[in-house]
Amino acid sequence: MLDLTSVVLLIAGLLVVIGALQPLAHRLNLPSSVLLAAVGVGIGAFASFLLYTPLTDRFNELVAPIVQLPIRSSTFIYVFLPLLLFQAALTIDVARMKEDAAPILLLAVVAVVVTTVVSGVSLHGLFGIPLVACLLLGSIIATTDPAAVVAIFRDIGAPARLTRLVEGESLLNDAAAIALFTLLLGLLVQGRPLDAVAGTLQFFTSFCGGVLVGLVAGKLLVLALRCCAGLKAAEATLTVAAPYVVFIVGDHFLDVSGVVAVVIMGLCVSTWGRAAVSPENWQHLDNVWEQIAFWAGSLVFILAAILVPRLLVNVRPIDALIILALVVAATVARALVLFWLLPLLSLARLTKPVTHPYKAAILWGGLRGAVTLALALAVVENPALTPEIKHFVAVTATGFVLVTLFVNGTTLRTVIRALKLDRLTARDRLLRDQVLALSLAEVRDAVREDGSRYEIADAALTPVLQHYGRRMAEVAERAEAVAQDSLLDRERFAVALTALANRERELILEHHGHETTSPLVIDKLLRHAERIVDGARTEGRTGYNRAARQVTEFQRTFRIAHFLHRNLRLQAPLAAQLAARLEMMLVVGLVLDELVGFNRDRLTPLFGQRIGELIGEMLETRVEATLRAVDALRLQYPEYARALERRFVWQRAERFELAEYDMLRREGLLSGDLHDDLRRGGRQARRLAEPRPRLDLGLKIPEMVSRLELLQGLDAHQIDEVCRLFRPQLAVPGEFIVRKGERGTRVYFISSGAVEIRLPGRTILHGRGDFFGELALLGNRRRSADIVALTYCQLLSLDSAEFRSFLSLNPSIRTHIERVAEERTAALADADATA
Repeated sequence: MLDLTSVVLLIAGLLVVIGALQPLAHRLNLPSSVLLAAVGVGIGAFASFLLYTPLTDRFNELVAPIVQLPIRSSTFIYVFLPLLLFQAALTIDVARMKEDAAPILLLAVVAVVVTTVVSGVSLHGLFGIPLVACLLLGSIIATTDPAAVVAIFRDIGAPARLTRLVEGESLLNDAAAIALFTLLLGLLVQGRPLDAVAGTLQFFTSFCGGVLVGLVAGKLLVLALRCCAGLKAAEATLTVAAPYVVFIVGDHFLDVSGVVAVVIMGLCVSTWGRAAVSPENWQHLDNVWEQIAFWAGSLVFILAAILVPRLLVNVRPIDALIILALVVAATVARALVLFWLLPLLSLARLTKPVTHPYKAAILWGGLRGAVTLALALAVVENPALTPEIKHFVAVTATGFVLVTLFVNGTTLRTVIRALKLDRLTARDRLLRDQVLALSLAEVRDAVREDGSRYEIADAALTPVLQHYGRRMAEVAERAEAVAQDSLLDRERFAVALTALANRERELILEHHGHETTSPLVIDKLLRHAERIVDGARTEGRTGYNRAARQVTEFQRTFRIAHFLHRNLRLQAPLAAQLAARLEMMLVVGLVLDELVGFNRDRLTPLFGQRIGELIGEMLETRVEATLRAVDALRLQYPEYARALERRFVWQRAERFELAEYDMLRREGLLSGDLHDDLRRGGRQARRLAEPRPRLDLGLKIPEMVSRLELLQGLDAHQIDEVCRLFRPQLAVPGEFIVRKGERGTRVYFISSGAVEIRLPGRTILHGRGDFFGELALLGNRRRSADIVALTYCQLLSLDSAEFRSFLSLNPSIRTHIERVAEERTAALADADATA
């Protein structure tokens, strides 16, 4: 039995090996995971030889911890897998992954089932091995390990979509494969017959249940991050603990896929987490998880590789044939999915077509790794299985992993280059040349200025300037050829819009970092920014404009709050939505002002005057729409708007103050203790001086009734009676309060705001103190015009019965309204005669 000291010392030694192998892998131009696997197999084999050889016992004490390392399959699954899954989900671009959701799900779920069935049936038919055991092996080798593949893709500059497809597949195919593995292992242990219907139902129940648990857990984790008060250590600790909790709760207590739950939770945090923590803290989280994933992934590979000699005990010649047959069957199964099923998604318009070079790269990049070895080890450890099945699964799965790592892994770089997937697209080459031309000019000017400032001799300066001059000429020549191609001109415009949209997202994150905006508003703005980026990237100008218009439109949450206020008289949700809208419009206005400067100073020199002018026009349209929305809210809620703007100024001042303290600390003028004390004082002063304002809708009936000139002169008792009849209502800009042709059931009084009465050939404006809708009530007629809110309007309304009762109790008001009604009837008759 190994003591704890030996185990700790071994793990520390392996970490030293891992650290030493990284620069070696880089120098040898090999994937680090492949090199780790090779070294791990070598360590395991050499240690076994030294321990069991009769030649010497001198090294037994040294190598025994390696050979007898107490690593079981549960160690890989429960210690390492949650961390690796969560980190992969946390760092993936969810918005971009949604574009390829259909092919990713096909590769992650359908491909696992197809690989399991094709591999299992093939081995059963060729070698007569029990079908359930063959299917179990098929589920084990259906998992893919993207670490080496993605590293190669990024190293040689493979297309982003190719990397995204491989990463997205790997996120979910572990879940599908483990769910299938658990189902088949249970059948094999219990000796039950294979029931396809029951198995399919159990599989999808586990998978969908994991999705639901992951969504709930992701929401809860994001809420918990918001409660951490910006403490980096607390945020990192929560994110490390959460994957383990969700994995174990899902797997052991809720009987759903813990793997799926962890993946979905990670995707939720990736989507919503940026608004829950500051950009600085998010970067810290990213760095922490990158290091954790490196340690976990490297240890998984080398520990699993050390176990390989243990799994390959008593290998027979027939095992080599079985491994070869499995390689062929798994490759055929994967090719069927890629070249037969995947095109069907394109025909159904569920995704953009995936080119044949992409498919070939994904096919060859289907490497297997530590998860496959861990599942094979779980079979070996199961006492209910026969030795023959254990040997079959362990040897075949291990051999398959070694083939994919040492054949596919070492040749993948060559395959990618042969498929010409390491070359930039026309759009990327265009952007590269544009950026390069501007950068070279700035570098040349900077070198010339330095030469003049430091009086550098011409003999030293001239060769450098000539070098940059030649490079600028080459780029200019390529740019001239591009300028003659109208297609690439459209590409250049799309690239410019994408750059503009990306800059908008960065500016929003800067406001988040400055803490000038609430997390709720930041979350909405980031989601809008992602839509704008996607629209610009996929549809150019049309997509950009469509997504940009949504920023000022009323979203579903606002409409729900408006409905609750209108029908249930609940003001709090609507007040929160209006406050968020005003805050959001103020931030959008500031961001757009900065984008105008970005277009003038960066995009126009980079992409040309014409494109700069077009983008300027689009930004001007957005600025006007935003100003209209802000002005409407400012007119309606001036005090709240001033409070928000005052708070924004306070927060900006605090940021400037803290930045000044940081600069003094860097310059050595402040000690660490004094610097921390000044920062705490600055934050506390702002919090005391400027609390977050609250929005009052102002829908208080007595106050609104008192504003109506129509009801001036009523005594306190009459006002109280009238207030019982009125119902407050808020109308938003563009809302149809009354529609032509409908039965009139209410009369409206305008407490504040303005409406437009749309008559044939003309319009009439009504404002504060006016009323409308009385004609249909008095004459029992249908509505004769559309009435639309021009601004935010605070209205008071009465229904027909209450209206008639009100007039019978107030003869003077009835006389006044009847006189106005006659005047309006005459005006309508004149309008009809003119028309």
